[in-house]
Amino acid sequence: MDDTLPFGLEGRFWRGNLHTHSDQSDGALSPAKTVQCYRDAGYDFLVVTDHFRAEYGFPVTDTRSLRSDGFTTLVGAELHAPRTEAGPSWHIVAVGLPLDFGPVPDETGPELARRARRAGAFIGLAHPSASLLTAADAESMDAAHSVEVYNALADRENRGDSWHLTDVLLNRGHRLTAFAADDAHLQPQDPPPCAAWVQVRSEALEPDALLAALKAGHFYSSTGPELYDVSVDDAVVTVRCSPAVKVLLTGGVPGAQVAQGGDLTECSLPLDMFRGRYCRVTVEDATGGRAWTNPIHLPREPAA
Repeated sequence: MDDTLPFGLEGRFWRGNLHTHSDQSDGALSPAKTVQCYRDAGYDFLVVTDHFRAEYGFPVTDTRSLRSDGFTTLVGAELHAPRTEAGPSWHIVAVGLPLDFGPVPDETGPELARRARRAGAFIGLAHPSASLLTAADAESMDAAHSVEVYNALADRENRGDSWHLTDVLLNRGHRLTAFAADDAHLQPQDPPPCAAWVQVRSEALEPDALLAALKAGHFYSSTGPELYDVSVDDAVVTVRCSPAVKVLLTGGVPGAQVAQGGDLTECSLPLDMFRGRYCRVTVEDATGGRAWTNPIHLPREPAA
């Protein structure tokens, strides 16, 4: 069975945002004020991912001095290079970059992502739906660890959800995780911040430990609900969560298993239709908030 389910691991969940902009690129606030916004909202960590573009001086924003008791930061950037099928540039979230990471002339998006991954970063495909990424685009990004399956800023354009492309990739055998993020710029016209986040399971609130947990897939994502436990045995997936109106089990075949109610906090859903592929859990609450597990990869049945 898949070993990435984080719920039984040592440590606890830490709440963080992996995609954020400051005034070092096109955000409204300084890194310090951006960090303060998230710290005051009860987050445990933040990644400032300013746009790695020439017009901003290719920033890798140094937030190390903004770490404090009970709150930390990881260093990152949103990387860009030409081009996708529909757009002039890639958007690549890179978390855990070294501060001396710089540009290389004539680098393609996949090459840039590979170099960032070799430098130690966790690599995510940013807002695929908003960028109109195709399956061919996404499959060329072979350094990716994860896909940004929900982007709160892109939701303003009705392109916040990127699960369709993620499921296509998973069905083709790509081993990817899935994260949600604000893509916050904190501009007056933007949606309120702190709308989408990850809960990362780690024994310590330390950058290296959080980065290792992200790469291992030891997290879930949310816009509201909490997941307390998700476990899998031979026949069912059992979910314990904050009060929900719907729990979905979807995955590598069309269709879903569904539990619905006014105040669901625990349910078990049969696994038979997903055997030999993968499944994933979505929990929805009464306000429309959702939480998602990472894909749970299932053992394939022996060939007949």
